[in-house]
Amino acid sequence: MQRQIIDYALQRKARLAEVHSGRRAVADVCDASPYLLRAAKFHGRPSSTMCPICRKEQVTLVSWVFGDTLGQVSGSARSAEEIARLDTSAEEFSVHVVEVCRTCSWNHLVQSYVAGLPPRSTRRRRVAK
Repeated sequence: MQRQIIDYALQRKARLAEVHSGRRAVADVCDASPYLLRAAKFHGRPSSTMCPICRKEQVTLVSWVFGDTLGQVSGSARSAEEIARLDTSAEEFSVHVVEVCRTCSWNHLVQSYVAGLPPRSTRRRRVAK
């Protein structure tokens, strides 16, 4: 169950306006790392959004998971099915969804949210005296 959802659409719109007006170079926004491009290939899911820079293909959405209780899984790209499994078994973690164009390397954070089981209570139990 997604909660504490943050949408970065306004930030994306502003970034694209900078590029289209010439205030920001295309090379500054088309800088996806090889790791992100591989993650898009193997863990990404297609979207209906056309790349706003090259307009040659639809962007791919890649979801990254982060959380102290995830161990080695933290900081890795995961499929929707894997995130659904983590959602029912792992304590609270964050998911960052990045759109990436595998043609021109455009990439931008489009959404983040919290998933997983609520954290266990950290309150101390009272001891009767």
